[in-house]
Amino acid sequence: MSLPTFVTPELFAAGQTITLGEREAHHIRVLRLNIGTQVGLRDGHGLRGSGTLVRLAKRHAAVTVEHAVASEPPPAVHLMLPVADRERMMWLAEKATELGATSWRPVIWKRSRSVGPRGEGPTFTQKIAARMTAALEQCRGVWLPTLFPEATPERAVAATPEGPRLLLDERGDPIATLVAEALDGARQHGAGRLRPITIAVGPEGGLDESEVELLASAHFRSVSLGRSVLRFETAALAALAVVHSALATLPPSIKGAREVGDD
Repeated sequence: MSLPTFVTPELFAAGQTITLGEREAHHIRVLRLNIGTQVGLRDGHGLRGSGTLVRLAKRHAAVTVEHAVASEPPPAVHLMLPVADRERMMWLAEKATELGATSWRPVIWKRSRSVGPRGEGPTFTQKIAARMTAALEQCRGVWLPTLFPEATPERAVAATPEGPRLLLDERGDPIATLVAEALDGARQHGAGRLRPITIAVGPEGGLDESEVELLASAHFRSVSLGRSVLRFETAALAALAVVHSALATLPPSIKGAREVGDD
C-alpha cells in the first residue's frame, strides 16, 4: 500500500524531525492518520524519503525522518502556456505536474489580453504553486515544475533553453515525428546528450502572425496533434503526454539536464 505523501520545502535527512505546515496538518486530520503512522516525504526538488508521524497539532505536524535519498532529474520538458482563463490554467497546472513538466512559463500573447478572468499576478502564482504541490502529493512524484511569472513573448523566447522547440499548430508536422527525431539524435550521440524540449502553446483563437514569425525565428518548429483544434489546456496536456511517453523509451544512460532558463 502506498504511503500518504507530503511535500515540504524544508530539506530533510535521516534522523531529523521536521515540521509540516498547517495545510499538511489539515490533510493528515482528513486522512485520520494516527501518531506512529508511516508517511512519505518530498521536497519537490528531487529529494524523497519517509518517516513516522510523531506529533499532530492544529497548525502543524512533526515527522521523524527515517529514510531520505536524492533522485536523478528526469529529461527536461518545458511548457510555455498562454495566460488564459484562470480555472483552466489551474486544471492544467495540476495535470502538468502529474506528467512531469519541468517548468511553467505563462506568456501574454496578444489574444491573452481579451480573456477574463485571466490567471495572472503573484497571488495567482501562489495558487498555482499550491495546486501543483497537492498534485505532487497525490501522484507521489518527486519534482515540482519551476514556476515563472507571466512574460511577454519576447522575454519568454529569450529565456528558452537550447534544444528542440515545438510550437503546437494544427498545420504543423505530426508531433511524434519531431520528437522521434530528437530522441534518435540523443541515441546517436550517447549519454548526457538529450537537450531540453520546450513546448509552446498559443492562446484561444491562435497566435498573431507576428508571434508566429517570432517563434519561427527562434527555431520553434510547428507540430500537430491531429486534425482537431484543441483548447489550450487539452493541447498542452496531450503534447506533454506524447513527449513523456517517447522519453520513456530512452535507455537509462541518456539523461537530460533539468535546465529552466532565466526569468
